[in-house]
Amino acid sequence: MSRIVLAYGQQLTARRPRCVARSIEAVAFCFLLCMLFAAQSRASSIRAAESSTASSQSVSSFAAAVPNGAAVRPVSTPVTAYTLPPDLHVKARHLGRLEVFFYCLESIYGVLVLLLILRLQVAVHFRNWAEHATRFRFAQAFIFTPLFFLTLAVFDLPMRIYWHRLDLAYGLSIQRWGSWTWDLLKVEIVNWVIVSVAVWILYAILRRSPRRWWFYFWLALMPLTLAMVFLQPLVVDPLFHHFEPLARHDPALVRELENISQRAGISILPDRMFLMGASDKGTTLNAYVTGFGASKRIVVYDTTIGKMNTPQIATVFGHEMGHYVLNHIREGLLFAALLGFFILYFSYRVLNRVFASTASRWGIRAADDWASLPVLLLFLSLIGIFITPLASAFSRNIEHQADVYGLEVTHGLIPDSAQVTAQALQILGEVDLEDPAPGRFAKFWLYDHPWIGDRIVFALHYDPWDHGEHPRYVHGEVAMQPLQHSLSVPSPVY
Repeated sequence: MSRIVLAYGQQLTARRPRCVARSIEAVAFCFLLCMLFAAQSRASSIRAAESSTASSQSVSSFAAAVPNGAAVRPVSTPVTAYTLPPDLHVKARHLGRLEVFFYCLESIYGVLVLLLILRLQVAVHFRNWAEHATRFRFAQAFIFTPLFFLTLAVFDLPMRIYWHRLDLAYGLSIQRWGSWTWDLLKVEIVNWVIVSVAVWILYAILRRSPRRWWFYFWLALMPLTLAMVFLQPLVVDPLFHHFEPLARHDPALVRELENISQRAGISILPDRMFLMGASDKGTTLNAYVTGFGASKRIVVYDTTIGKMNTPQIATVFGHEMGHYVLNHIREGLLFAALLGFFILYFSYRVLNRVFASTASRWGIRAADDWASLPVLLLFLSLIGIFITPLASAFSRNIEHQADVYGLEVTHGLIPDSAQVTAQALQILGEVDLEDPAPGRFAKFWLYDHPWIGDRIVFALHYDPWDHGEHPRYVHGEVAMQPLQHSLSVPSPVY
């Protein structure tokens, strides 16, 4: 599943692999930095009610029904639809309802926290401290910004603790609290440095160009965004997980994956394929594309390799190669830049009126006052809530394109590749406790991937070759002999 992953998104949203993780910072950063810090929105719903007995159980009793590490069943019969055994069905539905409920709760909570900060003039006190400490604006930014966002982090801490507890209870995480706390501190430090620079740039532009600050800030964010996306896999990700070349771990698998890339007429070198050690902190499965240029790479979780056989991993690789070949990171950056342009312009039009009428009651001197930051974040948070469906729809579209590409590039290389793809998706759903009955709200508003049940049905029925149609992305025929023996013999699924 492709994503432009920042430490924040990868570490703290991993607790809910299907759901938007909307902490106060995630919402505000996401749109302040042209969605550079976009959180993953992959949520479940509250459509179908469980039986009265099931709904009355506690989180712990649901989670204890079946350990998640034992959830995967060997796929011995053909997959025709996404189904879960009764015990996992109950857990996934209950978890889905919790995720949607707490997405709504967190969105409201974040807005209320910012309103409380404005009411108590917390940012005004931090501004005064920064101005008394130094007259240099750059130094003031690095005093004011960490204090302000530390306050937000403290307010958000109960939600984060709850979600990690929930992940532990459901077997989605095995990370101990000490390790989790250390990761949280590293995330905050990285965010404070990056956001302090962004805030300093923003207010420097506000002071010099109060009428066109939104445009110049948008321009200034472009190189910052590109730098972050480039450095993410090189500098930030290794702070939280161990990475090693996939060839070092499983050279035979790399050779098979290279054959698939050659089928597409491209060359993805082994040094662009990495294995991420996710199993020391969680049980969920994933793969993603990150970086660009010299840092662009495909990353596969070691949990994915541990619970899928070689053909199934090959279909996952085909999906990720679709993101790689179709330049979805570039498209995501362009989409974020375009969306950020309109968000910042709209912010400029609305905030001028807000400051003219109400800023003085909050102790804010002008728009270029450090203390105006919570007003801007409040506005961006509200916009972020209502833009979520647009961002989710964009993400679902590129994920569907990657599904199509994966089916096409493995067709003829993997015997019955459509069924193997369906098996891989079924395993993914079981391990990640994907909701088997999502409602319309979750699918439309929150899902950044098509629902896994729809993906399985599509994989089983997408067959342009038998209908005399041209594949959308990968053309030409391929002989099965070179890969048939190596990819058709399944290894055990654990």
